[in-house]
Amino acid sequence: MKSPTVPGGTSTAPKRRRHRTTGTRVRSVVTALALVAAPGAAVVGSAGDAFAATKISHATATSMFRDVGITWSSSGNCSNRNNSTCTSFDQLNLATAQGAQTLKRASGCALNITGGTETGHASGTYSHWNGYKLDFSKYTCVGNYIKNTFTYIGVRGDGAPQWRSGSGNVYADEGNHWDVTYHNCGGC
Repeated sequence: MKSPTVPGGTSTAPKRRRHRTTGTRVRSVVTALALVAAPGAAVVGSAGDAFAATKISHATATSMFRDVGITWSSSGNCSNRNNSTCTSFDQLNLATAQGAQTLKRASGCALNITGGTETGHASGTYSHWNGYKLDFSKYTCVGNYIKNTFTYIGVRGDGAPQWRSGSGNVYADEGNHWDVTYHNCGGC
């Protein structure tokens, strides 16, 4: 049925407002859902490389580690994030915990974590405090796996030799432990 018209050919039907395009609506809905569904996510990095990093609790991380046989220890026998003698996983990135699980499964080696998100480590965007790094005990099995599986990329500014996995995670030999930077879960 046609809209009624007035003399001169113009419609008397109310004018419809133009709606946003479907792409804009979808983008708005996705943004809103991301903000509502991911309250534990934080945006990190620069504007050019920003992404959301899902943070997990100490209890969640220890459960994930226990599930695959990863152990952890601290010189202070504690898990307080604000005590440098503790080993804490509070505010660890989910991808970091998954990366440790991937290393354990792929290597088949014993893994013991000696450093997590506790204070006392070097600062920076991809730091322990920000949830990107874990320190592992320097066992022969895991050392052989890293050196024989990943690509040697040279020494870090502090002289630590480094290897990069195919997924981009970096394993630095700091002498008495492995300092691992997880940019992703390593193929989880």
